[in-house]
Amino acid sequence: MSTSAGPVDLAGKVLVVTGAGGALGSAVATRAEQCGAQVWRVDLAFPAVDSMRERRVAVDLGDGAATRAAVAEIGRVDALCNVAGGFAMGPAVHELPDEEWDAMFRINVLTLRNAVRAVVPGMLAAGRGAIVNVGAAGALRGGANVAAYAAAKSTVMRLTESMSQELRGQGINVNAVLPGTLDTPRNRADMPGADPSRWVAPQDLANVICFLCSDAARAVHGALVPVVGLS
Repeated sequence: MSTSAGPVDLAGKVLVVTGAGGALGSAVATRAEQCGAQVWRVDLAFPAVDSMRERRVAVDLGDGAATRAAVAEIGRVDALCNVAGGFAMGPAVHELPDEEWDAMFRINVLTLRNAVRAVVPGMLAAGRGAIVNVGAAGALRGGANVAAYAAAKSTVMRLTESMSQELRGQGINVNAVLPGTLDTPRNRADMPGADPSRWVAPQDLANVICFLCSDAARAVHGALVPVVGLS
């Protein structure tokens, strides 16, 4: 796969990528840098070997005050990629413990809300910005034993649509990608009998996210973009 920046131009832009320690977040950060952006990687923690690298911020995005402080240290943010999130199977709805429900909403929804609350005021002051959220193709409808995850990602999609309506007239694009199964080491380990060639490569999803962060997508508002590979 080519690592050239291609047609997406992010030169001069400052991007924040949450969940940057994961497979998708890392791919988005790397691709954005290839496209010319200055990228701040944000996650709960980074390996010790990475802790001294430039533009790494370790923060609990579930903590609103800590998130605001971290963004204040970063300064200007032209685009926010809300990649932080997680998936877990669960029991049936009537057996689902409160802590499992809360965990899915904390990692997928609360992290997003805290990030946008910290970043949007600066975008409004600048009169321009882009926000890309990560929903899930599998959450377009409910499924057995994934109720908390599907509900959380559905909330991400509705927040995307609502924010787009609120901010589109003020120069801020808000969109979301809806990936199918990602080709990650974790998914390969969890589904050894599946064919990963039919899944979505993180680099391919990163390409779409970076496009939505670019000025070429400035007319795109409130889109829920499916990126599902061959699955």
